[in-house]
Amino acid sequence: MEKYSFVVPAYNEEKNIGILYDKLCNLMAEISQNWELIFVNDGSRDRTLDILKDLAKNDKRVKYIDLSRNFGHQAALTAGLDVCTGDAIISMDCDLQDPPEVVVKMIKKWKEGYAIVYARRQNRQDNFLKKYTAIWYYKLLDRFASVNIPRNVADFRLIDSKVLGKLGGMKEQSRYLRGMVAWLGFKYTFVDFDRPERLHGEAGYTWEKSIKLAMDGIMNFSMLPLKLGFLLGVFAIVLGTIFLSYMIFDSVFHNTRYELIKWLTVVIFMAFGVQFILIWILGEYVGRIYEESKDRPVYIINEKGNFDEDIDVK
Repeated sequence: MEKYSFVVPAYNEEKNIGILYDKLCNLMAEISQNWELIFVNDGSRDRTLDILKDLAKNDKRVKYIDLSRNFGHQAALTAGLDVCTGDAIISMDCDLQDPPEVVVKMIKKWKEGYAIVYARRQNRQDNFLKKYTAIWYYKLLDRFASVNIPRNVADFRLIDSKVLGKLGGMKEQSRYLRGMVAWLGFKYTFVDFDRPERLHGEAGYTWEKSIKLAMDGIMNFSMLPLKLGFLLGVFAIVLGTIFLSYMIFDSVFHNTRYELIKWLTVVIFMAFGVQFILIWILGEYVGRIYEESKDRPVYIINEKGNFDEDIDVK
């Protein structure tokens, strides 16, 4: 009998955990009794951990990992993926914006032979600015990424155990699981759904975290910043050449006298702009090389429950 693993990061989700648990229990009662639900407490400041302990005490299928602090959504997902034992692994958020009902369709596609099943959002319940910045970001990533990263998908997906095995061998510190799963290149398909509004609590992805995740996607799977520096450098050179050509033309044919400082200002201003942009891009890549070279664990486990074997710290 196939075994199913659910991996759910949780950050201040005390009001949502019980609802999600009940929904998954009702759902899996019609599919299989061979399943596990792995919650990863990512440094919550409310009663999330206490609720997880109570659930784990009453239901051995519920397992929890308590991280020593908030390591971020991608690290928490990694912690759960590192310990799951299912034939099919479903990762989803705890806020119920990833409807458990969609899992039935995902499992059906998996049984048809797809190794990866993405849950693709048909709509976004975000404010205007966040919605359209996300749309343009994914268009940009799709255009310049070195791999085809599907649009309108987050971390609500099903992967086969063979995909998980290969994913576990990817040890980079800057985790962008959407790109990492796509990079593996297994056969995939989509299940479309309408994303509901968040039921309780506040979104865990602040603007700061969203920007960091976006940067991880761009830096890890695209050479766009380097290309951008080149394009801006060419633009600056062309624009500077136009200015210089105009000044030369004006001086020769209209006898206009430009002071030396004006000539130098145009050249130096453009040169400094290009230099600062390229230094910033170089700094981003050097910083990431530095982070990878430290080889620190992606997460640290503080406590765990209902696991048969010890979990190695990754």
